[in-house]
Amino acid sequence: MNYSLITLEVLAVLLGLIVLLADLWVSPAARKALGLGLAAALGCLLAFAVGSLAPQSGSAFSDMFVVDDLARYFKGFFLFAALAVVLMAVDFAPKFGAGLSEFFALTVFALVGMLFAASANDLVLLFVSLELITVTFYVLNSFQRTQLASLEAGVKYLILGGVSSAFMVFGIALIFGTANSTNLAVLAAKQKELAHSALFLMGLLLVLVGLGFKIAAVPFQMWAPDVYQGSPAPATAFLAVGSKAAGFVLLIRLLVGAVPQITAEWHRLFVVMSGATILFGSLCAIPQRNLKRLMGYSSIANAGYLLLGIVAGSAAGSTAVLYYLGGYAFTVLAAFTVISAIANHVESDDISALSGLGQRSPFLAACLTMAVVSLAGIPPMAGFFGKLLLFKSVLDAAPGHPELYALIAVAVVGVVISLYYYFGVIRAIYWGGQSANLSLIPVALSTRIVLVACAAGMLVLGVFPQGLVKIADHAVAGLSHPAAPAPAKAAH
Repeated sequence: MNYSLITLEVLAVLLGLIVLLADLWVSPAARKALGLGLAAALGCLLAFAVGSLAPQSGSAFSDMFVVDDLARYFKGFFLFAALAVVLMAVDFAPKFGAGLSEFFALTVFALVGMLFAASANDLVLLFVSLELITVTFYVLNSFQRTQLASLEAGVKYLILGGVSSAFMVFGIALIFGTANSTNLAVLAAKQKELAHSALFLMGLLLVLVGLGFKIAAVPFQMWAPDVYQGSPAPATAFLAVGSKAAGFVLLIRLLVGAVPQITAEWHRLFVVMSGATILFGSLCAIPQRNLKRLMGYSSIANAGYLLLGIVAGSAAGSTAVLYYLGGYAFTVLAAFTVISAIANHVESDDISALSGLGQRSPFLAACLTMAVVSLAGIPPMAGFFGKLLLFKSVLDAAPGHPELYALIAVAVVGVVISLYYYFGVIRAIYWGGQSANLSLIPVALSTRIVLVACAAGMLVLGVFPQGLVKIADHAVAGLSHPAAPAPAKAAH
């Protein structure tokens, strides 16, 4: 047993426990400093994860846990997201009132679940890692316990998360009953015979129901707007970035790595799911006036765009998913960092509360504008090239598949619709009604660090995308993809 493969996860667990214990001796006034220390420690773990000292490729625990290029990509992704969220929470601390150290510790424990999810090569580890993520978010989403909206968000996520977990565990039981294994490598070897088993296909479908909940894809998206609106901004940011990415890495391992032939047979199912998710998120975002609720519907639409890479059923599609998630992380973290920074100075989450932000804090206004432009998919931001890669991967697979051309048309309509509600945010920032309060909004150093890093990431990935594309290509190189004729067979 090569226990060195789980070094990163063990260090993260120890870090979370240290934060909990440090709370016993750290005075309330010094807990922001504890957050900065945690951020520094997460930065060291990030350097370890992407550096030359990181564990080499291999597997552990009877092949349940695997370290490969795909796992390394997402481990670095999750560590950066956690680092940004901790720095965000340092500035958001006055809104918590109490329990700041517990928030930091729970964030780290959610990170541990994400790190295990990145390396999950077995349905049992897949379920356990997702449960660790979900259970911590039950608390994180309702952390502002003096506010009814936050408690409501936590309860809704708890109920619907419990239902999705029930579907998933029942699906895993059906898969084990038919395949006599839950290991993804074994399922990949047996997929030809399992493809004719109705019980196995039902089990796989139930597992996809659970994963569909995590990524907020139609018809499992009903929780996202309410939870996004009620949760504290740092928790919402981690949910929007970390939980969604965890769902997609598991989808890639299951659908692309383990059962690519069955995925090809279910081609039209994913086409419908992707198109419906894009349209639902885009159309429902139009009348929204609450900024965090708008981001919730935006998250649903972006899940639909990411599903385009699964629909493509190719290495290029998987590469596009990884690239898009990279740009999406910088974009969403920047948006929620601005929302978090102004929360101490603006009581309302209404878009109209952004009026005068261009005068009160040109820096925050510029960063939020960049994030919105990237989400809209306008060059030269990362969101543009990410959508371009996803569209291209589907178009490459489209000859002989008329439904893919229809899906691209739906995606383009979604992009056009998004221009309206995203630019409504920019209009409120610079051309909204005159704000009664034009006092300057101070920006903490921790917030500046996150925003500068995210702004640089959005610009660099948009202008020089080749570097991340090569990394993503390398990360998905070891995955199996369905042969080109397979989707065509399913399409006739």
